[in-house]
Amino acid sequence: MDQVRYWNRERETIDRAALQALQLSCLKETVDRALSTSFYRNRLERAGIRGANDIRSLDDLNRIPFTTKDDLREAYPDRLCAVPRSEVVRLHTSSGTTGTPTVIYHTASDIHNWTELVARCIVAAGAGPQDVFQNMTTYGLFTGGLGLHYGAEQVGMLVIPASSGNTARQIRMMEDFGTTVVHATPSYLLHINSIILHEKIDRSRLMLRKGFLGAEPYSESTRKKIEEMLAIDVYNSYGLSEMNGPGVAFECVYKNGMHVWEDAYITEVLDQQTLRPVDDGAEGELVFTTLQRTATPLLRYRTRDLTAVCPGPCPCGRTHRRLDRIKGRTDDMLIINGANVFPSQIETVLMNVPEVGTNYRIVIDKKGDLDRLTVDVEIYSKMFTGDIRELDRLRGRITSDLKASLLIMPTVALHEPGSLPVSEGKAKRVFDNRPKL
Repeated sequence: MDQVRYWNRERETIDRAALQALQLSCLKETVDRALSTSFYRNRLERAGIRGANDIRSLDDLNRIPFTTKDDLREAYPDRLCAVPRSEVVRLHTSSGTTGTPTVIYHTASDIHNWTELVARCIVAAGAGPQDVFQNMTTYGLFTGGLGLHYGAEQVGMLVIPASSGNTARQIRMMEDFGTTVVHATPSYLLHINSIILHEKIDRSRLMLRKGFLGAEPYSESTRKKIEEMLAIDVYNSYGLSEMNGPGVAFECVYKNGMHVWEDAYITEVLDQQTLRPVDDGAEGELVFTTLQRTATPLLRYRTRDLTAVCPGPCPCGRTHRRLDRIKGRTDDMLIINGANVFPSQIETVLMNVPEVGTNYRIVIDKKGDLDRLTVDVEIYSKMFTGDIRELDRLRGRITSDLKASLLIMPTVALHEPGSLPVSEGKAKRVFDNRPKL
């Protein structure tokens, strides 16, 4: 295990009482900034909040209305911008594939604060100036590329802005420049490993030792599979464009939950039905309030992501609370013949089967009046030996394991390696072909 190091020891190990006092001070400033926007002014005044003096304690957070992604779309393009346009130095937007995109504006101080948070994450995971960092995520309006890029440069790493795609070139750069740390989606890193195996590339030619994975939910089983395949340490990260992007929460070298930087975000985990706080260790929806951002303050933003606060302190000495792995999103949940199914449940089962390869997809359609779940799975080529009985036994074992986890009967289809479509960005795993109501 790497030695525990800090980027900003004073802030990362701050006493909880001092942290809460800092949060209250920053919350007051954030509410004042939000009141300067046409979008928040009416909402806050209706809640009886007309200025920072109306926020007397952190308990007053409960008086503030929630903000949703639909609200951000309604505020498009700039009703949430709290500073003059002349002070904005960058914006990021969502893809807008489901409608109007969401827009987050940044001032120079916002970019600096975001970069500092990412630097904390990188150092917490045991990386530093001695490392060569290859950034394999998309640059541009997507926040993952630029967010990690700036943080890695701040730490002093040699940064290779490879962006996504062109797998052969990615592997060549890893060899030529001695890449030690990569940032990628888990599905893309699995794909890279499959190419390394197919091309019979000598793993000893790679200096890789760490992987920072994010942008899509993945299971602990997938983490272990990647670690074993590539002989690296994999660190879970969490971010979303509405909260800047990467750098919201990150695992330290102990890998027992993601430290969420509470001097930058007030973090709530709420019951999905009552929207009241749940106890540490209990699953709920993650809600954030920004504390450092000047251009686009967001109050009680409902992420729709499901997680829990890890109970107890971390051996690394950081006092900021830790988030458990993101299970999925409330809007990712599939209802199949009345049963609630999360894609992450399916992935966990598949990645625990040694014969399963690195790619799969989930297809839901209708057969008569009933929903039908089909799980397409790539398996290793050594299984295709001509013995149909072996394939039938494997198919039966996967089907049985999935049924035990999901409580519904799936259809499992086995495929040869490389036969399913590969995504070089965020993986599209779920194809719901049922008629829209």
